[in-house]
Amino acid sequence: MFSNIALNHIPPLFVATTTTFGGFIPFFNAEYAIKEFGLPDRVAISKPAQSVMMTSAARISALGMAIFAFYSQDKLKEVDTIMAILGYVGLADGYVCWKEGVPGRGVFRAASGLAIAAWGWWGMTGV
Repeated sequence: MFSNIALNHIPPLFVATTTTFGGFIPFFNAEYAIKEFGLPDRVAISKPAQSVMMTSAARISALGMAIFAFYSQDKLKEVDTIMAILGYVGLADGYVCWKEGVPGRGVFRAASGLAIAAWGWWGMTGV
């Protein structure tokens, strides 16, 4: 299943791990997850925001699971496709953080998303 791991597979496996398992955190402590995401306390203590965080986290976990599934099937082009699409998620995350008054976290999230997207766009997993 994971017998052919190469150095260029580490970034997507890292992304798959953090998105899959990081997405479970809101189900145990949504307030903590919102703070860890980088949003201010006024958002973290909001019960409606916590519900939205849980649904959002389930979706991002599903993308992480898809990366693992495609990787285990040796479908590296599909892994790169998901990585490229995750750039949109990073830009959206960055925009929300910026709007909520945490521009440093916003820039970090957007830049990370763009780095992940570039990896996928250039097909680095399958090289």
